[in-house]
Amino acid sequence: MQKQNSNSISEKAEALVFTNAELDSPGKKHEIGAGQVILYSKRSPHKQTENEDSLGVFILGEHDCAIAVADGMGGMPCGAQASKIIIESLQRAFADATESEFGYREPMLNGIDKASEQIISLGVGAGSTVAAIEICNNVLRSYHAGDSMVLVVGQKGKIKLQTIPHSPVGYAIESGYLDEEEALHHDYRHVISNYIGYAEMRIEIGSPIKLARYDTVLIASDGLFDNIHVNEITEIIRKNSLQTVSQQLVTLCDKRMRHEEPGYPSKPDDVAFVLFRRSR
Repeated sequence: MQKQNSNSISEKAEALVFTNAELDSPGKKHEIGAGQVILYSKRSPHKQTENEDSLGVFILGEHDCAIAVADGMGGMPCGAQASKIIIESLQRAFADATESEFGYREPMLNGIDKASEQIISLGVGAGSTVAAIEICNNVLRSYHAGDSMVLVVGQKGKIKLQTIPHSPVGYAIESGYLDEEEALHHDYRHVISNYIGYAEMRIEIGSPIKLARYDTVLIASDGLFDNIHVNEITEIIRKNSLQTVSQQLVTLCDKRMRHEEPGYPSKPDDVAFVLFRRSR
């Protein structure tokens, strides 16, 4: 089954957008900028309510692009609406964007800021995380708030970037108090300290990273990283084509969500991810 609401996917020359999507398998591979991209989003197998994750790919000329994944917070009202607001706000911000000496930082930050203001104005306490990147002249820069993540993996499996979740557990991993295995089972793993729609929201901006040919970028909601270890993800990326990577991530994540196995994580949740691989 491949279904989505009537407004969930728009494919134009400048954008690919999914909101409230229900995909049984990853979408087709698209050629954008200097690489290829595959998108996927589906609600948790343990719920009947709408998918609260949204994502967008924004084409910024012949070689450049921006990508964002937003995860509406399920413990708060209007999560699906909050994530949709972020992606649509970024789509508007990038519609007429031009490269500056700072790449596409201005439209990225403006789009997120305006989305946060709009979410706050709903007046219901809604919120969403976001993980986003811009790629300008094959240089990547990340932006995030919350626990959706960006992972950049080289052709041989080396991790070139792994963003730190804005949460007590995320900071504990970074400081060495917890390892990733302990963190996956920690009682407070999903307590976050920063998100879009929070009055004191902040956007963490990463350092620029030059992408080499065949580097792979994964931008995903926590539904993926809560069910597959990062070292498993890097092995899948290292060994396979982009289409095979996307299918193996979907298959393994769905299996883990549906069936608990000793020693492996299992947390049913909505999942959205975008895979980008530089091909030229």
